[in-house]
Amino acid sequence: MKRTSLLFIGLVALIIAVTSCNTPQNKAKKEELKPNIVYILADDLGYGDLSCYGQKKFSTPNIDKMAGEGMVFTQHYAGTTVCAPSRSSLMTGMNTGHTPIRGNKAWKPEGQWPMAAEAYTIAEMLKKAGYVTGGFGKWGLGYPGSEGDANMQGFDKFFGYNCQTMAHNYYPTPGIYGTTRKK
Repeated sequence: MKRTSLLFIGLVALIIAVTSCNTPQNKAKKEELKPNIVYILADDLGYGDLSCYGQKKFSTPNIDKMAGEGMVFTQHYAGTTVCAPSRSSLMTGMNTGHTPIRGNKAWKPEGQWPMAAEAYTIAEMLKKAGYVTGGFGKWGLGYPGSEGDANMQGFDKFFGYNCQTMAHNYYPTPGIYGTTRKK
């Protein structure tokens, strides 16, 4: 075979190899490689309360398994000492001097003072990166339908207590608040 024929074949093979990297199948495979994120925030749960961090009096096998297969935090702390400002710090990444919610200010008839619409949350960042987002538990960053509502702050699905004071009772009433983002 002539040298020009070999170069032509090599060039065609190179073009096929490069363009095949951008097929929809390969793009889908790359998107599948994004890790799932499960972030557990529990009020009053201390560093030594889980067996994966050394607890000896009882075990937490399911959380331990998740910790063994994922990431654990060893230098993590709450943004502040009270509920809503701490969650606001977590959601926005801002310290307590700059986060939009700085106290547990109640909003009648239900909920807490709403986080502003322009607050940029980790849920919004994850949505922008292509994630489906969900929040479960205690919100307290805006009453239902407000700009601080979890579904207005980047969560596709929220199920839990909108008003954080409801979560202070073992059997809360009026019950659970759950919403799904309108597409």
